[in-house]
Amino acid sequence: MQQSLLQKLKNRLPGLLLLAGLILAVTHIGELENFVHLVRRAEPVWLVAALFLQLTTYLCVAAVWYLSLRVAGTHYPLLPLIPLGIAKLFSDQAVPSGGISGTAFFMAALNHRGIPNQLCMATLLLSLVAYYGAYLIAALATLGLLHFYHAVHVWIVAVVIVFSLVAAGIPTGALWLRNLQYQELPKILQHTPGLKQLMHDVADAPDELMHKPLLMIIATLLHLSVFLLDSATLWVMLQVVGIPVSIWAVFPCFVLASMVATIGPIPLGLGSFEATCVGMLGVMGVPVEAALTATLLLRGFTLWLPMLPGMWMVRWALR
Repeated sequence: MQQSLLQKLKNRLPGLLLLAGLILAVTHIGELENFVHLVRRAEPVWLVAALFLQLTTYLCVAAVWYLSLRVAGTHYPLLPLIPLGIAKLFSDQAVPSGGISGTAFFMAALNHRGIPNQLCMATLLLSLVAYYGAYLIAALATLGLLHFYHAVHVWIVAVVIVFSLVAAGIPTGALWLRNLQYQELPKILQHTPGLKQLMHDVADAPDELMHKPLLMIIATLLHLSVFLLDSATLWVMLQVVGIPVSIWAVFPCFVLASMVATIGPIPLGLGSFEATCVGMLGVMGVPVEAALTATLLLRGFTLWLPMLPGMWMVRWALR
């Protein structure tokens, strides 16, 4: 009997993600050491605030899946989904794929806990559409805020346009796959390994969740909250280095840097995220040294700090 896509994910994901995470950590050990050095010099109250904000991002991610399952008639507790949110973040970091690798892990982990394949796929589609919907809203808000601060440049508009095409294309492609019959695929795709099973799993997913406007709005707002919380974390890091700046000036800096990292060719946007964020903070009047320190602290909290628990939780989630 042919294994389902989710069964294959459960068998292969832990090893692949742990290997990718180990390679990532070893090749960037210098950044980890720099993060530890910066943390030792920071005021504990700001570090606690940043940690709280980041924990809340995992709660928001878990809430999307909790509400989706609940609307579908499956009552799964919220709290056990929070560690899965941390493991999902690690999955996205270890295998950069615009959020798809982490979502695939989350889906496999839920299936491992007895959630039917079809419902896992339905929640995946809803979460994917809501995530990129939130990302597009954040991108448009970024343009509006930068216009308010008289900081819009041609390259920024170009980045937003390219990102918008990517952000619209990924969920559109997923929905296209949902409605497409296998025999309609071009011949070049019909022999792609695993594609037939993927299409069967997607086609079997119920579409009731996609027809729940209130659920879609709430899921989009929860994903949008993650961008706000990450921006607030960057704002906290600026307070650590003694720079009083409005959070509404920080938000477009973070989102634009995230967009550059998402559409860029560098895994995790390492370097491109930092350069864009520091440059935009400089446009907002933040000194370069302070902007760089705050950005490195942010990356430590959003990227490196969750790495170790994320590696353990991946093994735990699919055990």
